[in-house]
This record gives sequence, structure tokens and C-alpha cells, in this order.
Amino acid sequence: MELLDTVNWSLAAPILVIQGILLIVALVDLIKIEKTNGPKWIWAIVILIINILGPILYFVFGRRNN
Repeated sequence: MELLDTVNWSLAAPILVIQGILLIVALVDLIKIEKTNGPKWIWAIVILIINILGPILYFVFGRRNN
């Protein structure tokens, strides 16, 4: 049973780290950027609620190219 727990954490840990980094970077960018495609509060909800895909969606569709 211990080996199974170790294998699960070794697979889940990198995904959790990537998710955390994406979340933080997306929220910092959202705060710093002046204009987005759509309201900022909706993008904040998308980033926070939709785990890994929320920040990716923000970077692909939410940022406005100047």
C-alpha cells in the first residue's frame, strides 16, 4: 500500500505544482494588465474555478493584444 501511495504522489505532485504556478502567474498578470477581452472579474473566476485550463484559457483568449 505504501508503494501505491508513493507512486500516486509522484504523479500528482508535478501537476499540482504546474497548476499552482499557472494560477499565480495568471492572477498576477490579470492584476497588472490594463485591458482584457471581457471583464476582469469574469477572468478571475475562470482562472480560480477551472483548474489547469482556466489560466490557459486566460492566456489564450483573455489577454488583449495591443
